[in-house]
Amino acid sequence: MELKVFSVFKVLFVLFETSRDIMKKLLLLFISIMTTAPFHSPLATAFQVTQPECLVAAKAGGGMDLSCQLVAKALLASNLIDAPMSVRYKTGGIGAVAYNHVIGMRNNDPQLIVAASSGSALNIATQKFGSYSVNDVRWLGALAADYGVIAVRHDSVWNSLNDLIAKLRHAPFAVSIGGSGSTGSQDWMKAALLVQEGSIDPARIRYVGFEGPKDATEALINGYIDIFPGDAAELKVPLAKGQIKILAVLSDHRLPDEYAEIPTAREQGYLVDWTIWRGFYMGPQVSDESYQWWVNTLKRLTRTVEFQEQRDALGLYPFTMLGSDFSNFVEETVAKQKELAVGIGLLK
Repeated sequence: MELKVFSVFKVLFVLFETSRDIMKKLLLLFISIMTTAPFHSPLATAFQVTQPECLVAAKAGGGMDLSCQLVAKALLASNLIDAPMSVRYKTGGIGAVAYNHVIGMRNNDPQLIVAASSGSALNIATQKFGSYSVNDVRWLGALAADYGVIAVRHDSVWNSLNDLIAKLRHAPFAVSIGGSGSTGSQDWMKAALLVQEGSIDPARIRYVGFEGPKDATEALINGYIDIFPGDAAELKVPLAKGQIKILAVLSDHRLPDEYAEIPTAREQGYLVDWTIWRGFYMGPQVSDESYQWWVNTLKRLTRTVEFQEQRDALGLYPFTMLGSDFSNFVEETVAKQKELAVGIGLLK
């Protein structure tokens, strides 16, 4: 009798240990699923992107367009979202119309991200976005960088910054400089800082403003302007076609590939740098949940091979900053741009 009772208890103990082991394995499996689930998975958040949209705050063909094309193509290639991202355009005021539109009309749209750049920070600093400030949107992140360049036509008599500055000193109004935006824009600022380094009053230069870099590039190629202080990525194609030449890169180092043989302004004795970050913002009333979803998704995106391939193909350079770090960075940039604008005579 005692042997039978012992056998029964032994069987029950084995069953108990087995079931406990199974439960332990099931619990570990559940934890693994929860911690490795994609950011857009229902297990991670209730928010879902169903109609993602990237708004270009300028005409097609410029740096803002490159930013949206980068995200849209890379997200699709990396399968991080289920729906393709649409790219739309809202031109006017080199970003001012889009800024006002998002704050006033689409302030809580969780599907919408808007392209921005260091030029946006400059426009905010010089109050070109009206009464709105840097804190009136939610700054999402920067995913790439570009650098300013000084471009002339392929047959220009100028082959260096010294050649150009010598001409501007002798007859500043005989040289036409054109770029995106009016006086005080990012392209104007590049030219103004350069001539100031050459001991020339920026107020003496003749500047022609265009709505976007595509128009300015065409004007340069066709001889309507003599100089275009544009961006490296925007001028990659006409440079490859031999339609223009670059006198200088506004960077503290030489750029790779087709720009490798082009000296920086610093190498030529002009201490002018102009780095353009390519980033995005969202409406001011977008929920924390949807905002964080975008931060997390873009963070994952920048680590993919697909993103890096798209960035390189578009002629952009590595630079990543997301979330609160980027928000703080933009605030600091606007403050510095304001100081720069005062120093150059744009603001008092």
